[in-house]
Parts: sequence; structure tokens; C-alpha cells
Amino acid sequence: MVAHVYGFSRMPDLSSTAAAADHLDGRWHRALLDELCGFGRETGSEGERAAARWLIGQLAQAGAVNARVEEQRGHQTFWWPLGLTAAGGLLAGARGMRRRSPGAAALGAVAAWAAADELPPRRRRLRRVLPKGTSTNVIATLGPADATRTVVLVAHHDAAHSGLVFSPAIPRAIERVAPWFFRVVDTSPPLLWPAVAGPALAAAGAATGRRGLARAGAALSAGFAAAMANIGASAVVPGANDNGTGVVTLIALARALSERPTESVRVMLVSTSEEGLCEGMRVFGERHFGELPVADTFLLTIDTVGSPHLLVLRGEGMLGVAEYPPRSLALLDELAAELGIRLVPGLRLRNATDGVHPLAAGYECASLCSCTQLKQPANYHWPTDVPENVDYGTLADAIRLVEALVRRLDERWLR
Repeated sequence: MVAHVYGFSRMPDLSSTAAAADHLDGRWHRALLDELCGFGRETGSEGERAAARWLIGQLAQAGAVNARVEEQRGHQTFWWPLGLTAAGGLLAGARGMRRRSPGAAALGAVAAWAAADELPPRRRRLRRVLPKGTSTNVIATLGPADATRTVVLVAHHDAAHSGLVFSPAIPRAIERVAPWFFRVVDTSPPLLWPAVAGPALAAAGAATGRRGLARAGAALSAGFAAAMANIGASAVVPGANDNGTGVVTLIALARALSERPTESVRVMLVSTSEEGLCEGMRVFGERHFGELPVADTFLLTIDTVGSPHLLVLRGEGMLGVAEYPPRSLALLDELAAELGIRLVPGLRLRNATDGVHPLAAGYECASLCSCTQLKQPANYHWPTDVPENVDYGTLADAIRLVEALVRRLDERWLR
């Protein structure tokens, strides 16, 4: 098997198909990804809704029951609300550069607050007044309908816009200049901090009359607004790794669990519309967390599991990092060791997966992801995120680990 960071995939050895479990068949996974990536899955688009209907058919064919699409109305981008707040920071900073201005300070403070409020798992008030579209969540179930405990497996079926900020040339350049960097960092770059920091600096400068602060806030806000505009104008990527691999994991689990059902836990398979900063999961929580008691529910997010190295996030968050529950992490670490799966240790995310919502709600939960040796998802939000560049060995390991989690929780709940 060959593992490579960019442009090549590691295919599992399936020369003896009898020795490979059917739901772990890499050729089947590839065929599913080829079909899924045939949809243009921009968040809130007809392509996303078509992909949701396709997934319903695949889950039903694999043996899941009550498979359905839940639609939600809302604003479907992040670059418009965050671009608008950045524009507010730019205007506040520009006024503050000329003179002390309480009005500009108030504008910058409101823009900083609105930007922070847009970052999950917060309430997102600004997008309520922006143009709305329709996005989809997919939900299916397996296992005994009268079970008192539930395992929720979450992926997402929409695909992201690209943008210059996601260029794989950036981490490669860092590696060339400072090869030690990726050995010591254990968190991803805080890409969205400038959304809040720019307007906040502009507000501080305008309030105090310190032109340097106002200038810094204006410059940071201008750069961030330009990045948001670039993302909004860029094409939607195929999304094979992010997050076609999570969707394939749900389908594979549906097949495995229909062939050998659980006895004591119900399993919910959930696929959200996620690329608008986890908006689909926010809506799922509003609709369903009330039916899922905290003490009797485990939620696992499966996001981007087709890079060379599998990992379980230790924590995540777009402003501050919240740590995942120790019992959840210990269980997944134990299961990975039993399966002989090596997990990259100690990584945290300063962006967000859908896991931020159950984490904030107090559930036992975790987020399963993958990375390259540069501690980045392979081909993240880039046109090269195509099925031929997925590491199918890692994908099979992810499916094995998720199934092991479900089986263990079916045998005995967390202690």
C-alpha cells in the first residue's frame, strides 16, 4: 500500500475478496464516491437536495429504515454574514483613523459581536435577516425501535467552496521554511479569528482615538472581507474526502448493522448540510436533542476520513477550544488500539465540525477525522478533492472503528 499527502490514494488489498467484509470493500466505496461527487453539492442547492435523495436510496437499500429528508429554510453561506461584519469593521476603522468616533466604535463593537455570534454553536442572529434558501438533513435509523439508548452517527453530504486561503501551497511553504512547525503544533490555524478581531480592534481604536489600533482593525477587516469574497466567488469542490467519505461511512454502517443488528441501542444515521458553518446540525439539535436524553445518547461526528492518517479530535471550537469528554475519547482510543488502528495523537481544531453542537449540549461525543503528515486534511476545500485522491485504507479503518464503537456501546454503555 502507498500513502501520499497529495494526489495519490492508498487502496486496501482486496485480492482476496472473501477475506474482506463486504461493507469494507474499497471498490464499492470508490463507486459510491464517484456517484456522490457527480452531484454539484453546493450548500442549499438543488444538487445538494439531489444528493440527499440519493443518500436516502442508498441507506434504504443498505437496510436502514425510516430514511427521510428533513428540509430547513435559512441562509446557507458563511461568507455573506462574515463579509458584512468585516465590512462594518473596515468602515469603523476608517472613521477611527481620522478621529475619535463613538459612533464608529459602536459600529465596530456590533460588527465584532455579530461575527462572534455567527460562529457555531452560537445563535447566529445576523443570518436571520439575510436571503434564505432550502437545505437538507438526512435521517435514518437501525436497531430496536424501543431502545432507551441511542448512538447518533453524523456526516454531511454538501460540499464546500474553494478559496485561496485553502491552497495546499500554504502548508507546503511553511514546511519548507520551518520544517519543525508541524511537529510542534497540535491545533489548526484559527482561520476565523480575524472575523472578530478586525472589527474589535477598529472599535477600540475609534473609541480611544488610537489611530494605530483603528488602522490595524481596518486592514484586518479588509483582508478578511477580501478572503470571504474570494471564497464566495470560487467554485464548489467535488468534496470526495470532505465529506463524501463520511457519507460512505454511514452507508457502510447501514449495511453492516442491517446484516447484524444491534440488540440494545438504536442507531441514528444523520447527514447534514454543514458547509454553512454547521447550520444543518444546529437545526438538527433544535429539532431532535429534546428527544435524545444526554445520559442515554452518544454522538459521533465523521468528517473527512479519507486522508492518510486517522485521528479523533481532542477538542474544537472557532473562538475557544472546548475539550471532548474524556470517557468518549478513552473509549475510541481503546477500540482503535484493539483494532490495530494508529490514531494521530493530541490534535485539536480551531475551526468546527458538526461535533461542536453536541459538545456544547453536554453529550458524550467525539469527532473522527483524518490528516496528512502536515496535520491538515488532504485536499481540503480544493479542486483536487476527488475520489481518486481519497485514501481508501484510512476510510476502511474509519468504518471499522465506527462499527466497533457501535458494537461496544451495544454490549455495554459507557461506565
